[in-house]
Amino acid sequence: MFSRRIRAELALVLCTFIWGATFVVVKDALADISVLAFLAIRFGLGAALMALMFRRSITELDCRGIWAGVQIGLFVFGGFAFQTAGLRWTTPSRAAFITGSCVVLVPFLLAAFGHRRITAWIWGAAAITLAGLYFLSVPRESFSGLNRGDPIVFVCAIMFALQIIFISRHVERHSVGGLSFLQVATTAALSILFLPIASWTGWEPLRIVWNRNVIFAILATAVGATAIAFSLQTWAQKHTSVSHAAILISLEPVFAALTSLLLGRERLGARAFGGAALIFVGILLAELKSSAPIAPESPHG
Repeated sequence: MFSRRIRAELALVLCTFIWGATFVVVKDALADISVLAFLAIRFGLGAALMALMFRRSITELDCRGIWAGVQIGLFVFGGFAFQTAGLRWTTPSRAAFITGSCVVLVPFLLAAFGHRRITAWIWGAAAITLAGLYFLSVPRESFSGLNRGDPIVFVCAIMFALQIIFISRHVERHSVGGLSFLQVATTAALSILFLPIASWTGWEPLRIVWNRNVIFAILATAVGATAIAFSLQTWAQKHTSVSHAAILISLEPVFAALTSLLLGRERLGARAFGGAALIFVGILLAELKSSAPIAPESPHG
C-alpha cells in the first residue's frame, strides 16, 4: 500500500512521538522514584531487551567497537542524568525544546575540535535558538525568577551534542545494533554504579515507591522509548534520507509540548510559546542548512 520510504518515515514519526510523550511520563514518575534508580531500572531492562534483539551484532563487535560504544554511552548517561534531574524542576515541553537545541550545538563543538567551519546559516540558527531559550526559560522578572531545572537540562543538551558527534565518528566502522546496545548498557552500568554513591553521600537518597506511574514510566521508556524506538529508527534510517530523518526527529519537542498540553500538565504562555517556536525554527534551520548531516541519532526522552 505504501512504499518502503513512506513506511520508514511513518516509523520515524512514531519514534518521535514516543520520545516526545515520555517527557510527561518521566516527569510524573519522578515524584515517587529517584533519578538514578529510575535510570538504572529503565536502561537495565532496555539493555536486556536489546541484547536479545541485537545478539548477532553484539557478538561481531571487536575491542575497538566495544570501546566506541562505551565512549558514546558515557555521553548518553550524562545526557539522561541531567535531563531527568532537570525534569524535577521544569516542565516536559521546556525540557524537550531545550534538549532539542543540542542540534545547534553540534557544529559549534565540531568547530571547536577543528573539524568544521561554522557557516552564516549555523550562526543564524544559533542566534535564533539562543533567543528562543531566553524567552522559553527566563521569565518576565528576568534571571531572579529563572527555573532551576532549565540550566540543568541545557547541560544535558551539551552531552547529547557530544553523543551525536561520537556516533557519527564511529557508526561507519562498527555495527549500528552493537553500538546502540552498548550505549544503553553503559548507561545502565553507570546508573547502577553511581546509585549507592549518590545515596551514601546524601546527594540523592534512594527512593522507590512502586505505583502505577512508576511502573508505567519504566515500561514505557525501557520497552517503547528504548528497545522498540531504537530498533525502528535503525531500520527506518536505512530506507530514507538523512535530511528527511533529521527533520522528522526535530518534531520531538513539538510532540512533547502537545502531549503535556493535552494531558493538562502545563499551559505555555505567549512568551514561552514564542520561545519554543524560535527554538524549533533554529533546529530546523540547523538541520536543513548544515553542510553535513548532524543528527544521526535522536536525543530522545
